[in-house]
Amino acid sequence: MRPLEIAIPVLLVAYSVWPILTGRRRPIPIQALPPLALVLAVLHLVLEGYRWQMIPLYILVLGTCGFALPALRRLDRGAFRRRSWRGIALVGLTLLVAAATALPVLLPVPRVPAPSGPYRVGTVTAELADTAREEIYSARADEPRRFLIQVWYPAVPESNTRPAPWMEDAAIVAPAIAEWLDLPRFFLDHLALARASSYAGAPVDRSGSPFPVLIFSHGWGGFRAQNTYQMQELASHGYVVVGMEHTYGAVVTVFPDGQVAPNNPAALPDGVPDAEYEATARRLVEQWIGDMAFALDSLEDWNRADPKGRFTGTLELASVGVLGHSTGGAAAIEFCSAEPRCGGGVTMDAWMMPVTEETLSLGVERPFLFLFSELWPTEKNQAQFDRLQQTSNPADRVATTLGTGHYDFSDLPALSPLAPQLGLKGPINGARVQQIVNAYSLAFFDQVLKGKATTLLDGPSAAFPEVRFDR
Repeated sequence: MRPLEIAIPVLLVAYSVWPILTGRRRPIPIQALPPLALVLAVLHLVLEGYRWQMIPLYILVLGTCGFALPALRRLDRGAFRRRSWRGIALVGLTLLVAAATALPVLLPVPRVPAPSGPYRVGTVTAELADTAREEIYSARADEPRRFLIQVWYPAVPESNTRPAPWMEDAAIVAPAIAEWLDLPRFFLDHLALARASSYAGAPVDRSGSPFPVLIFSHGWGGFRAQNTYQMQELASHGYVVVGMEHTYGAVVTVFPDGQVAPNNPAALPDGVPDAEYEATARRLVEQWIGDMAFALDSLEDWNRADPKGRFTGTLELASVGVLGHSTGGAAAIEFCSAEPRCGGGVTMDAWMMPVTEETLSLGVERPFLFLFSELWPTEKNQAQFDRLQQTSNPADRVATTLGTGHYDFSDLPALSPLAPQLGLKGPINGARVQQIVNAYSLAFFDQVLKGKATTLLDGPSAAFPEVRFDR
C-alpha cells in the first residue's frame, strides 16, 4: 500500500480502539481522527490516485465522520463501558476496517524494482511499419505489418522528471490482461497507477556509448513491458534493450493513432490437430522473427542518423543479444539460427513447438543460456528441447529455478500476494526470482557481448542455491 493508503485505516483503527483500550471516552485529538482521515482520503485521491480496492475504506471514512463530527460538540470525558452496545459497535468497526484494508493489501499498486546498475534508465516507444511484409493476421486487405517497440537505455533524465508509467495505455491494456487471466475486466485497473524506474524520453547517457543492443520477444498473449524489471536492469548496466510488441500475438496493441489491435486467437488456435497447430505456430514465429529483424534494421538507421537525434552513434550493432519468453523463446532461437548479427541469446521457458525441424536438427551455433521454471515444462516440450540441445553449441548452459512457474519470469507476480493462487507464479518469492533472472542474464550478456569473465555460469552457486544446472 502507498503511504496515504496506510495512514487512513491507521487513523480509523486508533479512533475505534481508543475507548476499548483506555476505558475512557475520547479526548478531542482522538475524536478528530476521522475528520483527519477524510482529509487524508482527499489528498490520497489527488496525489496517489483513486483505485477501486479502496472503496470500502472510502465508505468507512465517510460513515465514521458522520458519527465523530457531531460528537465533537458534546464531548464527554467520562468513563467508557467496554461491555456495552457501543463497545460491541467499536469492535465491529475495527473488524470492518481490517477487512476493508485487506483488499488494497492483497491487490497493491505494483512496484517494479529499481535497477542496480551505474546508469539511470530512459525509455521511449516507437511504431515501426514494414511495408515489405503483409499483415497476415488482420481482416483488412493489403495492410503492411505494423508493430510497436519500447526501448530502455542508459540516460541522463532531468532532475524534476517523474518516472514513466509501467504500462502505457493502461485503460485498454489492463482490462485485456484481466480478461486473458479470466478475471473481471476492472480487476487490474490500478495498474495505471504503477510507475517504473525509467524516464520517458530522457537524453541518452553517451558517456559509455556505443552500447550493445538486446532484443526481447514476449510470449503469446504477452506485451512489450511484461519484463520491465529485467529490461531496466540490463539497461542500467550499459545495454540498449528493445522490447517487441508483436501485433495480434500480444494481449493487445494500442498504436499512437488510437487503433487497437487485439490478440487474434486464430493466430494460435486451440482444438486443432497437432500438425496443423505446429504449422500455425511456426507461421506465427516467422512473423515475429520478421519483426525482430526489421527492428534491428531500424536501429541501424537510428544509429546512422536518428530523426530525433537520440540514438545517433550510440548503438553497437555488430553483435546483438536476444531474449525471449515462451513463444518469444522460440523466436529467439530461430532468429539466432539464421541471423548473422545475433551474438547469443537467453530464453526463459522457451516453447519449442514452433522451432523448425531444420533448427532442431542442425542446432544453433551462437551461445545460449536456457532458463526454465520448475513447474511449467511439458514432456513434449522437453523432448523437443533435448533434440536442440544435442546439436547446439556445447558451451550452452541450461538452468532450472526451483519453485518457479511460467509467469515467474515476468513482472506479473508483482501484481498481488495472491499471485500463486491466481496461477501467476510458483511458491518461490517473486522478488527473489527477479534477482536470479537479472543476475544470470546480465552475467551471460556481459560474457558474450562485452567479454567479461564470470564464474556464475559455470555451475551451481552458493549465492543462488535455488538454481539447478542441468547441463
